[in-house]
Amino acid sequence: MIDDETQSRLLARLAELKTEHRDLDDVIARLTEQMPFDQLQVSRLKKRKLILKDEIIKLESAMLPDIIA
Repeated sequence: MIDDETQSRLLARLAELKTEHRDLDDVIARLTEQMPFDQLQVSRLKKRKLILKDEIIKLESAMLPDIIA
């Protein structure tokens, strides 16, 4: 069971990760609107976005209570 302080820290971190993930969406969209665009930079941003998504999923899983079947 996660205590309230830990839960608060996890929620804050989750919010940060989701904000960064959303911001990367915007940056990638703006970069790809301009022709030509730097494919290497876009690839790096997309990779960072995937890493963030994985972290978000891990945090969300950690915050869910264990389900007893």
